Amino acid sequence: MNNITIQEKKIIGVVIRTTNENGQAANDIELLWQKFWKDETIHQLEQKVSNDIYAVYTNYETDFTGYYDTIIGYEVNTLTVVPEGLKGLVIEGGDYAEYVSKGKMPEAVFNTWLGIWGDEEFNSKRAYKADFTVHGEKYNDGPEAEVETFISVK
Repeated sequence: MNNITIQEKKIIGVVIRTTNENGQAANDIELLWQKFWKDETIHQLEQKVSNDIYAVYTNYETDFTGYYDTIIGYEVNTLTVVPEGLKGLVIEGGDYAEYVSKGKMPEAVFNTWLGIWGDEEFNSKRAYKADFTVHGEKYNDGPEAEVETFISVK
């Protein structure tokens, strides 16, 4: 884990409200990924900054045990035009803890989250503003795949 400061990011994507209770988020987020891949509008956003895919976890009801929104989409340079059916949001700049998941995906990312949730000391430092994963070019590198996870901290 590294502590870093990030700049504000604007994201447009597909959204779902979910909870980790009883494994609901695993099912909901898998369905959201399917919706993301099928949605032609999102892949044609003119204001896309790159082809990196963001999965953002925000609007926490309480902490990781309560309800929260998951948004899967792209970083954009403006939110002035958000196509119907998609959601725009701003990830606040600030302090984040960075984790890098390596190995077979999506299992490696899930294991990173299990480690985060299991670390009571770290969870007491979380800000619960917006946490996100970045699925860049290395995501498709098979056993060498990498995904970065950023957790907002106080």
